[in-house]
Amino acid sequence: MPVTLEARIERWPIAGSFAIARGAVTEVVTVVVELTDGRNRGRGECRPYSRYGETADGVKIEIEGLGPEIAAGLDRAALQARLPAGAARNALDCAFWDLEAKRAGATVAALAGLPEPAPLITAYTLSLGTPESMRAAAETAAARPLLKVKLGGADDLDPARIAAVRAGAPNAELIVDANEGWTGAALSRNLAACAEARVTLVEQPLPAADDALLANIERPIPVCADESAHDRASLAHLIGRYDAINVKLDKTGGLTEALALASDARDAGLTLMVGCMLASSLAMAPAVLVAQGAAVVDLDGPLLLARDREHGLIYEGSLLRPPSPALWG
Repeated sequence: MPVTLEARIERWPIAGSFAIARGAVTEVVTVVVELTDGRNRGRGECRPYSRYGETADGVKIEIEGLGPEIAAGLDRAALQARLPAGAARNALDCAFWDLEAKRAGATVAALAGLPEPAPLITAYTLSLGTPESMRAAAETAAARPLLKVKLGGADDLDPARIAAVRAGAPNAELIVDANEGWTGAALSRNLAACAEARVTLVEQPLPAADDALLANIERPIPVCADESAHDRASLAHLIGRYDAINVKLDKTGGLTEALALASDARDAGLTLMVGCMLASSLAMAPAVLVAQGAAVVDLDGPLLLARDREHGLIYEGSLLRPPSPALWG
C-alpha cells in the first residue's frame, strides 16, 4: 500500500518565557509529520527556525509538496538528495526511520546498527536575563549536574552574568551559549570571564560570518560551533576555528545526516555535543541515538515547556531515559 503523508503545525507554550541573545519567546511552533502505510505509522517533528529563513507555514508547505512523490515510492535514502539540510527534511527523515522500525518490528537503533540507547545526563538551560535573575535561576537549578547558560546580551554584563550564575550554582558544571551574541572586541574579555567561572565549553561566541577570528586567538576554554555547523558540508570550515561541534537534527536535516556528521566530526578530532531546538519529546527522541557517547548532551527542550506530548520522554532530574516505541523509534 502506498505511503501517505500528513503534516500539521503544533504550538507548545513555554513555562514562563525563554530568552536568548536574539530575543524571547513564550511558545514554540513545530511541524509534525506522519507517514502511514495503512498498518504502520511513523512520526517526526521539527522546529522551523527563523535564523535560517524558515517558518512553520513554509516548512509545512515544503513537506506537503512531497506527498505525491512519497506515495510513488520516494524513500528515506532518496530524500537526502531531494531536500536540503533543514527542518523539513528532519521531520520527514525521522518519520521514515520510525515507519521503517514499526514495519520491521525492530528499533531504530537496531536498524541503524547501533547499540540500544542508555540513559543520559542532559544539560538544563538558564535563559538570558539580568545577573540577579540568572543567579536566582541558578540557585533553583543548583542541584543539577550540568547547566547551560545563555549569554550574548547587547550590553557589557555577560562577565557579571556568568559570575552570578557560578555563585548561584557553585558545584554544577557550566557551559555557555552566546548564540552569536559577542563581538570580536568583547571576545577575549568574555572568554576570560567564563574561564574564571570554570565554564567548560562556550558555544558560538561570534556570528557565523565572523568565526574566522577564532583561528587567531588563544582559546582558554573549548569553543563549540553551533550556528556555524549544519551538515557534513560545513565540517571543513570548522577545523582550526572550533574545538567542538553541536549536532542538531533540525540543522543536519534528520537522523541520517546527524549520525554521519557525528562520525566525521569525531574523526576530525572535534568534541561532540548533541543539542536541540526547543520542541516536544518527539523532536528529542531521535537525537538520543546521536547523543550516545557525546561529551555534552543538551536535550532539555521538553523540560522548558508548560506541557509535553503523550508518551513523552522521562526525565528524572537531569537523567534522560531513552524513548519508548510509543513515542518514536
